[in-house]
Amino acid sequence: MPMETYSLAEEQGRGYLALPPEGRGPGLLLLHAWWGLTDLFTKLADKLAAEGFVVFAPDFFAGAQTADVAEAEKLVTAAEEDFPAMAALAAAAAAYLAAHPAVTREKLASVGFSFGAAYALVLDEGMPDAFERVVLFYGMAGADVSKSKAHILAHYAENDPFESTEAARAMQAPNLEVHIYPGTGHWFFEHNRPDAYNAEAAELAWQRTLAFLKDESENADAT
Repeated sequence: MPMETYSLAEEQGRGYLALPPEGRGPGLLLLHAWWGLTDLFTKLADKLAAEGFVVFAPDFFAGAQTADVAEAEKLVTAAEEDFPAMAALAAAAAAYLAAHPAVTREKLASVGFSFGAAYALVLDEGMPDAFERVVLFYGMAGADVSKSKAHILAHYAENDPFESTEAARAMQAPNLEVHIYPGTGHWFFEHNRPDAYNAEAAELAWQRTLAFLKDESENADAT
Protein backbone atom coordinates (compact mmCIF):
# COMPACT_ATOMS: atom_id res chain seq x y z
CA MET A 1 0.00 0.00 0.00
CA PRO A 2 1.23 3.56 -0.67
CA MET A 3 1.95 6.11 2.00
CA GLU A 4 -1.04 8.31 2.84
CA THR A 5 -1.09 11.92 4.00
CA TYR A 6 -3.44 13.43 6.55
CA SER A 7 -4.17 16.99 7.61
CA LEU A 8 -2.65 18.57 10.69
CA ALA A 9 -3.49 22.25 10.94
CA GLU A 10 -1.54 23.86 8.09
CA GLU A 11 0.82 20.91 7.76
CA GLN A 12 0.42 17.31 6.69
CA GLY A 13 1.32 14.08 8.40
CA ARG A 14 2.11 10.87 6.58
CA GLY A 15 1.60 7.22 7.31
CA TYR A 16 1.17 3.73 5.93
CA LEU A 17 -2.35 2.44 5.28
CA ALA A 18 -3.08 -1.28 4.97
CA LEU A 19 -6.53 -2.56 4.04
CA PRO A 20 -7.95 -6.01 4.79
CA PRO A 21 -8.88 -8.47 2.01
CA GLU A 22 -12.54 -7.50 2.38
CA GLY A 23 -11.65 -3.84 1.90
CA ARG A 24 -13.37 -2.76 5.13
CA GLY A 25 -13.02 -3.53 8.82
CA PRO A 26 -12.34 -2.20 12.33
CA GLY A 27 -9.73 0.55 12.54
CA LEU A 28 -6.37 -0.10 14.16
CA LEU A 29 -3.68 2.51 14.77
CA LEU A 30 -0.15 1.05 14.73
CA LEU A 31 2.44 3.22 16.50
CA HIS A 32 6.07 2.51 15.68
CA ALA A 33 9.07 2.30 18.01
CA TRP A 34 11.96 4.75 18.09
CA TRP A 35 13.48 3.24 14.95
CA GLY A 36 10.93 5.09 12.81
CA LEU A 37 8.37 3.63 10.44
CA THR A 38 10.63 0.83 9.22
CA ASP A 39 9.78 -2.21 7.11
CA LEU A 40 9.16 -4.14 10.32
CA PHE A 41 6.17 -1.95 11.09
CA THR A 42 4.78 -1.63 7.58
CA LYS A 43 4.93 -5.42 7.24
CA LEU A 44 3.27 -5.76 10.63
CA ALA A 45 0.55 -3.41 9.38
CA ASP A 46 0.05 -5.72 6.40
CA LYS A 47 -0.07 -8.74 8.71
CA LEU A 48 -2.71 -7.13 10.92
CA ALA A 49 -4.69 -6.06 7.85
CA ALA A 50 -4.68 -9.67 6.66
CA GLU A 51 -6.50 -10.46 9.91
CA GLY A 52 -9.33 -8.10 8.99
CA PHE A 53 -8.27 -4.69 10.30
CA VAL A 54 -7.92 -1.36 8.55
CA VAL A 55 -4.46 -0.41 9.79
CA PHE A 56 -2.90 3.04 9.76
CA ALA A 57 0.70 3.49 10.91
CA PRO A 58 1.61 7.19 11.20
CA ASP A 59 5.22 8.18 10.59
CA PHE A 60 6.26 10.24 13.60
CA PHE A 61 9.72 10.99 12.20
CA ALA A 62 8.79 12.18 8.68
CA GLY A 63 10.66 9.41 6.91
CA ALA A 64 13.72 9.19 9.17
CA GLN A 65 14.71 5.63 10.11
CA THR A 66 17.58 3.94 11.89
CA ALA A 67 18.69 0.59 13.28
CA ASP A 68 21.18 2.21 15.68
CA VAL A 69 20.21 2.79 19.31
CA ALA A 70 22.14 6.07 19.65
CA GLU A 71 20.57 7.44 16.48
CA ALA A 72 17.13 6.29 17.64
CA GLU A 73 17.61 8.18 20.89
CA LYS A 74 18.40 11.30 18.86
CA LEU A 75 15.24 10.86 16.78
CA VAL A 76 13.11 10.61 19.90
CA THR A 77 14.81 13.58 21.56
CA ALA A 78 14.31 15.73 18.47
CA ALA A 79 10.69 14.66 18.08
CA GLU A 80 9.79 15.33 21.69
CA GLU A 81 11.33 18.78 21.85
CA ASP A 82 7.79 19.83 20.95
CA PHE A 83 5.69 17.24 22.74
CA PRO A 84 2.36 19.03 22.09
CA ALA A 85 3.09 18.91 18.37
CA MET A 86 3.85 15.18 18.54
CA ALA A 87 0.68 14.53 20.51
CA ALA A 88 -1.29 16.54 17.95
CA LEU A 89 0.30 14.53 15.14
CA ALA A 90 -0.80 11.30 16.81
CA ALA A 91 -4.31 12.63 17.45
CA ALA A 92 -4.64 13.74 13.84
CA ALA A 93 -3.63 10.25 12.70
CA ALA A 94 -6.32 8.74 14.93
CA ALA A 95 -8.90 11.17 13.55
CA TYR A 96 -7.84 10.34 9.99
CA LEU A 97 -8.29 6.63 10.62
CA ALA A 98 -11.61 7.04 12.42
CA ALA A 99 -13.00 9.01 9.47
CA HIS A 100 -11.67 6.63 6.80
CA PRO A 101 -14.52 5.18 4.70
CA ALA A 102 -13.12 1.66 5.04
CA VAL A 103 -13.44 1.71 8.85
CA THR A 104 -16.61 0.00 10.03
CA ARG A 105 -16.56 0.70 13.77
CA GLU A 106 -16.79 3.98 15.67
CA LYS A 107 -14.11 3.04 18.19
CA LEU A 108 -10.54 2.19 17.29
CA ALA A 109 -7.84 -0.11 18.58
CA SER A 110 -4.19 0.84 18.94
CA VAL A 111 -0.95 -1.14 19.12
CA GLY A 112 2.16 0.72 20.26
CA PHE A 113 5.78 -0.38 20.53
CA SER A 114 8.05 1.19 23.16
CA PHE A 115 8.10 4.86 22.04
CA GLY A 116 4.81 4.19 20.26
CA ALA A 117 3.32 2.67 23.42
CA ALA A 118 3.75 6.02 25.14
CA TYR A 119 1.67 7.70 22.45
CA ALA A 120 -0.92 4.94 22.60
CA LEU A 121 -1.54 6.00 26.20
CA VAL A 122 -1.30 9.70 25.36
CA LEU A 123 -4.08 9.17 22.82
CA ASP A 124 -6.14 7.03 25.16
CA GLU A 125 -5.98 9.74 27.82
CA GLY A 126 -6.57 12.63 25.43
CA MET A 127 -9.31 10.88 23.42
CA PRO A 128 -10.96 8.76 26.15
CA ASP A 129 -13.93 7.70 24.03
CA ALA A 130 -12.00 6.92 20.85
CA PHE A 131 -10.31 3.63 21.74
CA GLU A 132 -11.85 0.31 22.68
CA ARG A 133 -8.60 -1.69 22.89
CA VAL A 134 -4.99 -0.66 23.49
CA VAL A 135 -1.98 -2.97 23.16
CA LEU A 136 1.39 -1.99 24.64
CA PHE A 137 4.65 -3.68 23.71
CA TYR A 138 7.44 -3.06 26.24
CA GLY A 139 6.54 0.52 26.97
CA MET A 140 5.05 2.59 29.80
CA ALA A 141 5.57 0.03 32.57
CA GLY A 142 4.04 1.36 35.76
CA ALA A 143 1.76 3.86 34.03
CA ASP A 144 -1.48 4.65 35.82
CA VAL A 145 -4.18 3.34 33.49
CA SER A 146 -6.85 2.98 36.16
CA LYS A 147 -9.03 5.70 34.63
CA SER A 148 -8.88 4.36 31.09
CA LYS A 149 -12.16 3.34 29.49
CA ALA A 150 -10.31 1.02 27.12
CA HIS A 151 -9.30 -2.58 27.59
CA ILE A 152 -5.50 -2.69 27.74
CA LEU A 153 -3.15 -5.57 26.97
CA ALA A 154 0.50 -5.03 27.93
CA HIS A 155 3.49 -7.18 26.96
CA TYR A 156 6.75 -6.78 28.89
CA ALA A 157 10.16 -8.44 28.89
CA GLU A 158 11.56 -10.03 32.01
CA ASN A 159 14.99 -8.45 31.55
CA ASP A 160 14.54 -4.94 30.21
CA PRO A 161 16.99 -2.08 30.81
CA PHE A 162 14.38 0.44 29.66
CA GLU A 163 11.28 -0.78 31.52
CA SER A 164 10.92 -1.92 35.12
CA THR A 165 9.54 -5.45 35.45
CA GLU A 166 8.51 -4.66 39.01
CA ALA A 167 6.58 -1.62 37.81
CA ALA A 168 4.91 -3.72 35.12
CA ARG A 169 3.84 -6.32 37.67
CA ALA A 170 2.45 -3.61 39.93
CA MET A 171 0.15 -2.14 37.27
CA GLN A 172 -3.52 -2.47 38.16
CA ALA A 173 -6.74 -1.51 36.44
CA PRO A 174 -10.11 -3.21 35.95
CA ASN A 175 -9.59 -3.72 32.23
CA LEU A 176 -5.83 -4.38 32.23
CA GLU A 177 -4.07 -7.61 31.24
CA VAL A 178 -0.29 -7.77 31.74
CA HIS A 179 2.06 -10.48 30.48
CA ILE A 180 5.75 -10.72 31.32
CA TYR A 181 7.80 -13.01 29.09
CA PRO A 182 10.51 -15.01 30.91
CA GLY A 183 14.03 -14.84 29.57
CA THR A 184 13.31 -11.97 27.18
CA GLY A 185 14.67 -8.47 26.77
CA HIS A 186 13.46 -5.27 25.17
CA TRP A 187 12.59 -5.70 21.46
CA PHE A 188 11.85 -9.42 21.89
CA PHE A 189 9.06 -9.14 19.32
CA GLU A 190 11.25 -7.59 16.61
CA HIS A 191 12.81 -10.23 14.36
CA ASN A 192 15.25 -7.69 12.89
CA ARG A 193 16.92 -7.35 16.31
CA PRO A 194 18.71 -10.73 16.49
CA ASP A 195 20.34 -9.75 19.78
CA ALA A 196 16.91 -9.50 21.40
CA TYR A 197 14.39 -11.39 19.25
CA ASN A 198 12.73 -14.36 20.94
CA ALA A 199 10.67 -16.34 18.44
CA GLU A 200 8.67 -18.28 21.02
CA ALA A 201 7.76 -15.21 23.06
CA ALA A 202 7.02 -13.19 19.93
CA GLU A 203 4.60 -15.83 18.63
CA LEU A 204 2.86 -16.06 22.00
CA ALA A 205 2.54 -12.27 22.19
CA TRP A 206 1.19 -12.19 18.63
CA GLN A 207 -1.46 -14.83 19.36
CA ARG A 208 -2.49 -13.06 22.57
CA THR A 209 -2.70 -9.76 20.72
CA LEU A 210 -4.84 -11.21 17.94
CA ALA A 211 -7.21 -12.86 20.41
CA PHE A 212 -7.49 -9.60 22.34
CA LEU A 213 -8.13 -7.47 19.25
CA LYS A 214 -10.51 -9.93 17.63
CA ASP A 215 -12.55 -10.20 20.80
CA GLU A 216 -13.29 -6.52 20.25
CA SER A 217 -14.18 -6.81 16.58
CA GLU A 218 -16.19 -10.01 16.88
CA ASN A 219 -18.16 -8.75 19.86
CA ALA A 220 -18.78 -5.47 18.06
CA ASP A 221 -20.02 -7.27 14.96
CA ALA A 222 -22.40 -9.30 17.10
CA THR A 223 -24.09 -6.25 18.61
